[in-house]
Formats: sequence, C-alpha cells, structure tokens
Amino acid sequence: MKGDGGLFAEVVARWRTKGSQLLGVAYFLVFIFSEKKIEAISPLLTGGMFITGCAMVGLATVGRLWCAQYIAGYKDDVLVMDGPYSVCRNPLYFFSFIGGVGVGLCTESVTLAAVVIAVFAVIYPPTMRNEEKFLLKRFGDVYQRYADSVPRFFPRLSLFHEPAEYVVKPKVFRREVFDAMYFVWIVGVLEFFEILTELRIIPALFSIY
Repeated sequence: MKGDGGLFAEVVARWRTKGSQLLGVAYFLVFIFSEKKIEAISPLLTGGMFITGCAMVGLATVGRLWCAQYIAGYKDDVLVMDGPYSVCRNPLYFFSFIGGVGVGLCTESVTLAAVVIAVFAVIYPPTMRNEEKFLLKRFGDVYQRYADSVPRFFPRLSLFHEPAEYVVKPKVFRREVFDAMYFVWIVGVLEFFEILTELRIIPALFSIY
C-alpha cells in the first residue's frame, strides 16, 4: 500500500458530501443560466456529445446496479472481492466517473464536461486512499494481498471471476437501486431545464463553450 492518504484525504473525506452538494448546486445554476456556444458552432458535435453521454450514463447505471448487487448490506463487514470487485477495487467510483462524465457530455458543453473530470480528479483519488487505509486496518493482510493483485481504479478484465451463487439482501439492495439511477434522473432534470432555457422562460445570462 502506497501512502496513508495524508491530511488532504482526511479533509476530502470529511467534507466530500457537503462539498459535492454545493458544487452540484453551482454546476446546475451555471447550466440553466448559460447559453452553450458550441451548439451554435456545431450542432452535429453537440448531438454526438449528448448521445455519447446518454450511453455512458446507461453504462454507469448498469454498472452501479451490478456493484450494489455485491456490496449492498456487506459494506465494511465483508471484504467483497467477486464480480465487479474482482477486476478493480473501486468499481463504484469507476462507474460513477463514467456516469459523471456522461452527465457532463449531456450538458452539450465542453466546459461543463471538463469541470466534471477535474472535480473527480481532485476528490476521488484521496477518497480512495483514505478508504484503503480503513480497509487495510479492518482486514489486514487479506486486504493487502487483494490490493497487491487488483488495480485500484481502471478494471483489469482478465481478473474477472464470480461465484455460482450469491446471497443478495433485498431490502438494502432496493435502496441502492434508487442511488444507481441517480445519473439518469440528473440527465432528465437537465433536459427539462434546457427546454425552459431554449423557450426563453429561463433567461440565458452568459455564454460558455
């Protein structure tokens, strides 16, 4: 295990939820009150961005559901190493990254898509390191061997394995399903407000690319 996460990781872990909420509100306000210059320059490009974004959001939703099938009800109590957790140690964050970039592309703004990537690059590496520190303390050598053989973030598909049967906790999994649909709901909300902006019901106060 390299590093212990450091002070920055602890600060991120403490403020990640509130900070993400504030950033989300700011992101939403920029989206609804801005005009996207790139749409006027190249409608074909923005159409491609939206289709690609929708595909990424769909993949992220399926991936997060897959992760929830394994982790729901077991987090912090059992070291899950099968299914999506056999190919990378943080598949939920991996699929969340795909979904976040997908949402960014669905805004049809290069600027907003780049912001999503930048935020993930700042927040999630220290978050993962901080969680690894906890898991190493919780599971010891078992987690260390797992960390040594399975990549942190980008999946290595050759490592994939899954059990013939797996016990799923329905009550917990049902709650996780709603979380997994998060990105789909965001795209729907963004599209609704984009229509209001295009109809001039909501004014475009500034322009972005």
